[in-house]
This record gives sequence, structure tokens and C-alpha cells, in this order.
Amino acid sequence: MASAPVRHAPLSPASSTADTALRLPSVFSDHMVLQKSDRVPVWGRAPAGQRVEVTLTTSSAPAPGSAPVAAVSVTVAASAVTDNQGRWQAKLDLAAAGIGPGPYELVVACDDGNRRVVRVIRDVLVGEVWLASGQSNMEWALRNTIGAREELAALADNPPLRQFRVDKSAAGAPRDDCGGAWFPATPETAGNFSAVAYYFSKALHKELRAPVGILFSAWGGSSAEAWMSAEALASDPALHATAAPMIASIRGYETERRRHAEAFSAWLARTGRADLATPGETDPHAAPDADTSGWKRVQLPGPVTAPGLPAQGVFWLRREVTLPDPPSRIESLRVELGEITGYETVYWNGHRIGHVTPDRHPGAGFTRSFYHYVPPTLLRPGKNTLVLRIFAPADPPAINVVPENFTAAAESLAGEWLLVAGCALPALDGYAAASVPRPPQCPPALSVAASCLYNAMIHPLLPYALRGVIWYQGETNAGRAWQHRTTFPLLIRDWRARTGRADLPFYFCQLPNFMPKLAEPGESDWAEMRESQSAVLAALPRTGQAVLIDLGEEGDVHPRDKREAGARLARLALARDYGKPVPDSGPVFNRMEIGETGDHADAAAAPARIRLYFKKQYGGLTALPLPEHYRPVSTSPVTVPLVRNRPGSQLEGFAICGEDRKWRWADARIEKRTAPEGDDGDTVIVWRDDMPRPTAVRYAWAHNPTCNLGNAAGLPASPFRTDDFPLTTEGQRY
Repeated sequence: MASAPVRHAPLSPASSTADTALRLPSVFSDHMVLQKSDRVPVWGRAPAGQRVEVTLTTSSAPAPGSAPVAAVSVTVAASAVTDNQGRWQAKLDLAAAGIGPGPYELVVACDDGNRRVVRVIRDVLVGEVWLASGQSNMEWALRNTIGAREELAALADNPPLRQFRVDKSAAGAPRDDCGGAWFPATPETAGNFSAVAYYFSKALHKELRAPVGILFSAWGGSSAEAWMSAEALASDPALHATAAPMIASIRGYETERRRHAEAFSAWLARTGRADLATPGETDPHAAPDADTSGWKRVQLPGPVTAPGLPAQGVFWLRREVTLPDPPSRIESLRVELGEITGYETVYWNGHRIGHVTPDRHPGAGFTRSFYHYVPPTLLRPGKNTLVLRIFAPADPPAINVVPENFTAAAESLAGEWLLVAGCALPALDGYAAASVPRPPQCPPALSVAASCLYNAMIHPLLPYALRGVIWYQGETNAGRAWQHRTTFPLLIRDWRARTGRADLPFYFCQLPNFMPKLAEPGESDWAEMRESQSAVLAALPRTGQAVLIDLGEEGDVHPRDKREAGARLARLALARDYGKPVPDSGPVFNRMEIGETGDHADAAAAPARIRLYFKKQYGGLTALPLPEHYRPVSTSPVTVPLVRNRPGSQLEGFAICGEDRKWRWADARIEKRTAPEGDDGDTVIVWRDDMPRPTAVRYAWAHNPTCNLGNAAGLPASPFRTDDFPLTTEGQRY
């Protein structure tokens, strides 16, 4: 049984033209969720000029967590005729009364000559579908979050929550399809779900009582520019200047990589060194009870060699990996092997879990880790058997990795392995050795390369009917935060244009607090990034921001509380797209007045005070409680005292400056207004007794501010500033 490993090749190949006559993208597969809408596209490829019929019909059994199937069956049908390249798209009307959550079967059929070709997709639900994307905090797995064990155990009730996990891949040009699969939320599968997207969908389901499907497409460390189309990047001169040569380089690499695969295949055939046996799902060498009496001992990582073995051929390596008793039932296990000289097939307890061939090898200079994933069904308590088959036709085999990156879960794989040669190849003569085709140089850092992730992981999904998008990204772009106020709205407009929906809801997470707290106020590129993220709210309609300034961790860029992050995104959707009466935001700065002097006995000598007005109060402003101690890292029991910037002040996180532009912490308090004027409601008074003429205010302007302004709904205020001083990232560009 094979899992869905992280792609070894950094760039995805073009769609195959040798598949079956009727082809559907991978997103149309068992357990899928379709958006309840009057125009739901279903698309694919079939013989040119043929009519393709699409039918959604009631299944014979209810899906887990859904209502019982009605006695009367439901059928919705549509059809389309393929164009001269075999493309087709039909649209189903799933908004009509009587179309419930399902389950359904989606049947797609067409004629191919004298035969009828039919594809049947089972266990299909109809509900709400959202696209979740971004970098590692959106990718962060549910199993690694606070309360994961209890949350996963509760999924035994099988709620109708599902995620389509897009395989990680990158491409220099837009692709028609992406790898991936749909997974229902069960104790065995949901541990690998995006945690933010899971809690978002859970909150929606609780209020809507409808199935929720997530298209989950994220990559840790990725930049916003990697998720944008080439056309969008070309529309901005500053972005285009960097993106254009980068895109050209990547497309050239793809061409060279295809040529290398063809040349290497020809070299194997010409020299008689092709792999004679295609590795199967199982193999006697990989069996846990295989006879290893003739195997040699070798220390790894390093060269895969031993006295008496050939330099090239097929080599088998094996060792035992000990897991806890019992092993986890809720997550797959990651095997990290590093770069291998040769082409490996990986077996766990006798079953193949990964396979690399010459045409899928990334090429020279690919220095990032190689991962394979073991599905939970193959994990055993105690001893497990890991076997590698390495086909090395040109160069002596080797495992090239530092020991700390040679692991299976928490266990190091460095040390003694058993080795045997499966078959030997004759030594290369001078001509054959000199004529080995060498792979092209792999472009660096594909996760930040212009358009690469859009092409492979977003473009194939965009015809899919969506309710909206949730997004968690920005850490990688923080160093050029000023430019992000152009980049971010351009990304949103790009996706909206590609979906044909100018009003596509787009809700995102503002960067949380992170890194050590500072004793004095100062500059911060993360604060500047939060401002650039907030700026999109005024620039584009149907956008919303989940403020996470209270959910981060000082010592970990990946906060483990993803429950509240997902819930805050869900508040935006529930209030704005589903008409639910829920507060969707914390306080948002509106305007400032300077000049009040308060109750000072000598009004002429009194320091001026600043009055701040806020929107989104939902019942009034409040001072959220601050702890006396906090954990810099939630996974550690160590706590440290919270040092207050202004002890005795009702509110923390405010700094003010005068004409000298030197920032100093300030006192602040909430002034309740019994008769609110307009939407302003309560106000905040900010002052400092030794600063008679303040000119500007900043709130929560730091990587990791101590701050506590919120509203009656318990939601934190968004960081802000009233000045227009130059920022530290204004000169930084992509």
C-alpha cells in the first residue's frame, strides 16, 4: 500500500496524453465535496468531438455523518461536447431544492469509437467548499497542535468534513492537473489535515449543518510571488523585473530536464544498463522475514559499498526501526533519506511506499530533503522493517545526507545497515563512462520562485466551484513588507480573475506575535507586514482579516493553537457569507484627536492627551486579561514573568512620540461612552505625563508586543499606527 509522498521532483511533468480515453482531474475523486451552487463545473479530457455526459445521482447508503438518504432518489445531469483538443466542461445545477448533502455518485461517460467509457466517483457530498492556501502555518498538521489527541478521538463520530490534499509540486508553466486525494475526517486521517482549515471547516459545519470540503494547497516557506500567475507578476514593473528572468530560467530547466530524461533512457538502452525489473508493491528482499544471512554490514549515511560488491547495479539495504507500543494510529510516519546517488524504491514492513525513477529525479544541485511517508496502516508496535532498493546504473550508490537529517520519525537511521547486491552491472568502459548524460542544475528555492506554486498547485484547481478562499502566509514576505501592500492585493485580484469571480471572498490571517519581547518600542518588519496585510481591507472588497496578535509564541514561528485561528477565519465567513449574527473582528482603529488635557490642576502645563476612536466594538471596548507568566514555547513547561511596559496602566501596547519621533511607552485607558456618537462608541485615551505634546501613536507595533485592547466579543484589536514616518522595508524588493 503506497502513501502520497512529497514529490521528489521539484517540478511537475506536463499532463500525460497516454491515459485512458476519459480523464478527470485528480480533484474529481472518491469522497469529494461539491459546492452547493447553480453552476458547478465538471471538466476533463475525452476524444475530440464527443459528447460527455455528467450525472450526479443519489447513492445507496448515507455518507458518514450525513442525514439518512431520502427515499426518493435525486438526479442532476449536464453534458458538454469536447473541443478539437479533447477539452470539455459541463456545469451542474446543485442549488435546486431537494438537493441535500448526499451521499451521491458522480458518473461521467462518453463514447470512444465503438465502446462506452464510464467513470464513477463514489461517496460525493454537496455542501460548502473553500480553498486553503499559504505557507507552513496553513500547512501545519492537526496532529501537532494543542488538544490534537482529544480532537482526533472525537472524530469517531465521522462528521462530514473533508480535505483534498494537493501534492507538493512546482512548475514553470500552468498545469491542467495536480496530484492529490480527498480524505474524510477520521481519527486515522485527520492528523494530516491542515489544522487551521480543519478548525475553520468545523466551525462552519457547527453553524450550517452542511458538509464542508477544503482544497488544501500549501507549502512551508513559500512566498506570495510563488502563488501568483506570470501574467499578474508581469503587470507590476518591480515584480516583473525579478520574476521574468526567474520564470525563463525555470522553464528552461524543465526543458533541459525532459531532454535529460530522454537522453539518459537512451544511454541506458545503448549500454545495456536499463533496470530489468520494475520494483513491485512487494519483493522477497523487502519482506520482514527475508533471509539476511548473506548480507553485509555497512555504515550509513555515506557510500553504499562493501568488499566484494560491484560498483554499479541494484542494491538492497535494510534495517529495523523501533516504534512505541502501540504506535500512533492518527498520523503517517515520515522517512527522511536525503539525496541518494541512484534511484530508490522504499519499502516499509514489506510494502512499497515510494519510488523514484530517472525521469522523476530533480537533477543536480537539489539539496532539499527527500521524504517518504508511511501510512498508519503499515505501522507496527515495536520492530518495523525499512528496506531501500537502489538502482545505480552510472555512479556508485551513496546516501548523501548529514546524520541529523537521516531519520524515521524521531529515530535516527544513522548507523549500521545490512546490504546485499540484487544484481551486478559490468564496470563502465571509458566511452560509456564519459557519455553518461548529466542532469541539469536544479533552480534554487522553488517554494519562493515566481509562479511555480501557482502553476502546479493552484491553476489546476481554479475551475472548481468555491465559496471562497482562506489564506495564511506572510512570514517569508515580511522582510519586504512595504512591497507586500502591492503584491498582496495583486495576488487576490489574480485569483479572482482566474476564477471569473470578482467577488470571491478572500479571508486571511494576520501575522501573529513572534520572537523575544523588547524593553523599548522600536521598528519591526513584522509590524510593517501586519500593516500591509491590513491595507488590503480598504483596497479590495470581500476581504477579511483574522487578527492573531494574541495567539503566537515567542520561540516558535508555528503557534500550536490553530483552533482559535481557524475559528476567527470562520467568524468572517459566517458573518459575511452566511448571514450569521456573529462578531467577525476585533476593534479597528478609525481616527485620532489630540488636545485634551484631562483633570490636571494646571491646564496650561498639562500634557496633551490623545483620544482614539474604533470601529468593530461589538458592545464596547475592553482590556483583555494579561497573564503574570507565559510560556515562550507552548511545547515546553518553562514559564517566564510577563514584564509590563507600563505597570498600572489599564491598557498595554501603546507608544507615543513627539516631534522628535522618539517612541516611548504610554499609559492608556478606556473611556466608556454612555451615549455613543455614531459608530465610534467607547474611546481610548493615551498619554504620558512627561510628554506634553505627543504627535502620533502606535499600538502593538513590534514583532511580539504585549498588548490587550479588545472588544466585548473577546477579539483583539488590530495593530496600527497614526504616523506616516518612513518604514524600514520601503527599499526592499522581491
